[in-house]
Amino acid sequence: MSDGLGQIQEQKLEQKLGQSISHQQLLQATLVELPLAQLVDRVNTEMNDNPALETDTGYDESDGVDYQDGADFSEGSDDYEVSAEREERQSALDDALSNIGRDDEELPVYQGGSAVAEEREEMVYGETVSFYDQLKEQMGELEMTEQQRDIMEYLIGSLDDDGLLRKGLDVISEELAIYHNIDVTEQQVERVLSLLHGFDPAGIGARSLQECLLLQIQRRDPSRVRDLMQRVVNDYFDEFTKKHWDKIQTALSLNDMQAEALFRELRKLNPRPGASLGETVGRNLQQITPDFIVDTQDDGTVTFTLNNGELPELKVSQSFVDSMKEYQDNKEHLTRQTKEALLYIKKKVDAAQSFIEAIKVRHHTLTVTMRAIIQLQHQFFVDGDEASLRPMILRDVAEKTGLDPSTISRVSNSKYAQTRWGTFPLRHFFSDSYVTESGEELSTRQIKAALRDIVEGEDKKHPLSDDVLKEELAKRGFPIARRTVAKYREQLGIPIARLRK
Repeated sequence: MSDGLGQIQEQKLEQKLGQSISHQQLLQATLVELPLAQLVDRVNTEMNDNPALETDTGYDESDGVDYQDGADFSEGSDDYEVSAEREERQSALDDALSNIGRDDEELPVYQGGSAVAEEREEMVYGETVSFYDQLKEQMGELEMTEQQRDIMEYLIGSLDDDGLLRKGLDVISEELAIYHNIDVTEQQVERVLSLLHGFDPAGIGARSLQECLLLQIQRRDPSRVRDLMQRVVNDYFDEFTKKHWDKIQTALSLNDMQAEALFRELRKLNPRPGASLGETVGRNLQQITPDFIVDTQDDGTVTFTLNNGELPELKVSQSFVDSMKEYQDNKEHLTRQTKEALLYIKKKVDAAQSFIEAIKVRHHTLTVTMRAIIQLQHQFFVDGDEASLRPMILRDVAEKTGLDPSTISRVSNSKYAQTRWGTFPLRHFFSDSYVTESGEELSTRQIKAALRDIVEGEDKKHPLSDDVLKEELAKRGFPIARRTVAKYREQLGIPIARLRK
């Protein structure tokens, strides 16, 4: 794929506030952000909705691509299976709604992806990460006061297995005062809760199923469909829970096609956002499908492959193309009915071509992003030592790829790479820098790794104070201020010395 595609994509994705964004640009941005499992689900949905979009069963050798660090892109092969049939996906949301009034007990889990995924053995990559730890990791990316961090930790610890907050804010406020000597108002707790509502997955921390669904709807891009979804959940929630679709359709003055499209989108909402993080009763494993498979040879050569999984190769239906050509060749003799048929066919063919192009842009974007990350963090992929991670921010990768930092952010926030040393989220490879008084630039990742190592090796009967930790870090070549030690310690979730006994 030509380098010009990256420049075109950057121009398309880089939108300033107030400017309009085309449907194609929005589609590209959306697909770039999706991890593999969700992309497969989106492709299956698109094929179900658009008869002009089909699976290409003919294998093209250029589709499986293996990239070598420091070398030109070279194309190879990557075997994958294309599912011959698309089974109808079950709607767990319908079941969840039917349970309202019964304390939302045992709400079924909504899982994306094709139905056949249940038949194959799931693999667990990397370390086991709890629901609590995943949310705490996101918490570390926010700028908050110490008190707000304490409140956030308590809120996260109070979530149930579905990811919902069943306790009232008055109860939370009282418990913080009684058990943690933290005197805060309900309003202060609510402000921190609003930050939690911004965490992934959407809907986390909601106080009811209705709020959970609204939080997910609010994350969607502005559209008439989103406005209608909000109206349904806000104004017709009782009818929605009882699945009185005909009443909702009448109230909103929708025709059958519009109503069907609206109800299809509503069924995609997830009633149990906590379950999508992999946390279930009695089981604490995060199941990850890596988007990249990175291989490090003994000689230090690093290669990677995009994981296609069950993603089918797409093409535009030849019958639709032939029909469109036939109609266009007989324009002078078209009746009103055949003109309408031509418009329908053209609309579906254009949509299929746009979707296929967006998939290609996603493929290119992920490829150049991962290639840049490997080049910038080559030593880590060779030795697996966290101390080898050099300072790297979104702008560094953006400059190397020619893409916009916002595009790099979309890729990095939801993708995983399977390496020789474990499976990591892409954001793991990013690290800010700390500049010492002498002007030396140090990786905050390296400093945190050293800090964690020192604390793990300390005498638990006599834990080290922040002042002593500062001295120990200086001995290891990290001369940082005491307040910086305290900041990094808190970000790592390490308590103060007296609480580590």
